[in-house]
Amino acid sequence: MATKPKNLLVIMSDEHNPKVMGHAGHPVIATPAMDALAARGTRFTAAYTPAPICVPARAAFATGLHPHRTRCWDNAISYDGSIPSWHHALRARGHTVTSIGKLHFQGLKGQDYGFTEAILPMHVTGGTGDVTLLIRDPEDVREGGARKLIAEAGPGESSYTLYDRQVTAAAQTWLHEQGTRKHDKPWVLFVSLVAPHFPLTAPPEHYYRYARQQLPTPKLPRIEDRPDHPYTRIYGHRSAHARFMQGEGDVQRALAGYFGLVSFLDENIGKILRALEDAGLAEDTRIAYTSDHGDNLGTRALWGKATMYEESAGVPLLLAGPDVPQGASCPTPVDLCDLSATILDAVGAGDAIGELGLEGASLLGLANRPPVDRVALSQFHSFGPDGQYMLRTLRWKYVHHIAFPPQLFDLEADPEELNDLGTDPAHADVRAELEARLHAILDPEAVDRLAKADQAAAIAAHGGEEAIRKRERAAYTLPPSASAA
Repeated sequence: MATKPKNLLVIMSDEHNPKVMGHAGHPVIATPAMDALAARGTRFTAAYTPAPICVPARAAFATGLHPHRTRCWDNAISYDGSIPSWHHALRARGHTVTSIGKLHFQGLKGQDYGFTEAILPMHVTGGTGDVTLLIRDPEDVREGGARKLIAEAGPGESSYTLYDRQVTAAAQTWLHEQGTRKHDKPWVLFVSLVAPHFPLTAPPEHYYRYARQQLPTPKLPRIEDRPDHPYTRIYGHRSAHARFMQGEGDVQRALAGYFGLVSFLDENIGKILRALEDAGLAEDTRIAYTSDHGDNLGTRALWGKATMYEESAGVPLLLAGPDVPQGASCPTPVDLCDLSATILDAVGAGDAIGELGLEGASLLGLANRPPVDRVALSQFHSFGPDGQYMLRTLRWKYVHHIAFPPQLFDLEADPEELNDLGTDPAHADVRAELEARLHAILDPEAVDRLAKADQAAAIAAHGGEEAIRKRERAAYTLPPSASAA
């Protein structure tokens, strides 16, 4: 069945753990807008980020290409617009394609990202981002960010919540003023919010919704509970969040801040969807919601992203509107590069998928099919000394590490990833099959060498490792001010 071209509203958040939604079965979270969207559309239950860190994930989403093809490896090597994106392809075909909010591209003057208009764009700081992430030293502990996480957890407003309010208001205005104008072709509006990314400072009405109840304790909450895998140990040591939490009270406060930000995000999504409805655009518009990556959220005594566990590498992914099955769940493995292809397909520009050499498939087709045993791919080239690559099939999750033992999880029997089969002799055949599927996509050792060479060149361009080590480790990117925007 050919896709009927319709407008498309894409909403992306930042660092939203896919398990923290009401319709995902979370026991305490309130997400009525996302739950309503899931009820009238399809939820992709095996959706993943191409990289569990902001900049590479967003470059992959923009281009529809995984990090080994964009060569945006970490938060210091960002998208500069030189690789054609779905934005470029749509604008070239006469579509209006507008972004509002966080992009996390390089952001230098004169760079063309392909949008008809970019409103309130948020890019990496100074066009360089956090160059300290170029150094892949396992002992490079990031204490500043760890201390900030708990120090800032609580009620109030942050620069991010204020920014999200601006982005939401701008999206509502665009829908009423620009979305209702006569367009020769369907438009795409990309709205990119920051919540629930730290700081874990949530508006009081949302924070106290959770702070006044006993919140579920994360699984494997203590450092001594952490799985004994070299990369898991390295990330826990480098990020150091758990070391600065003084008991259960700090964990509860951090969770209340995160959950409060998820409900704040949901409030803003609700406002945008109501504006779409009030403007009379709902019947002619499909809607997609996702996030750039998740957050470990205290599981395994880990906070932040940067792991291949479900909480970090998994993302929420909802699709609703014309030709999308309602109230459905699709277990087919997908990643954000599939959403890139979907955007083109949804507005009648499916020919650009092949033209751009995109690696994904349209979710509109996958939503209307029985489960497909394809692979979703994620990769990570920061923090640890080696690259790591995740493949997800219908049943299995396999993680290939260059220097460390592999990881393997049977997600049918062990959805919480409590039993690592990565070195189990009984599963050698499964690992071999998944390793072969990985090599059919890329050469992991060659990609690792390329990433390290690019990072070494970037280190040299920024004055060398000694100079970089003296620079401040950024906890998060500051948003643009209202006056600058």
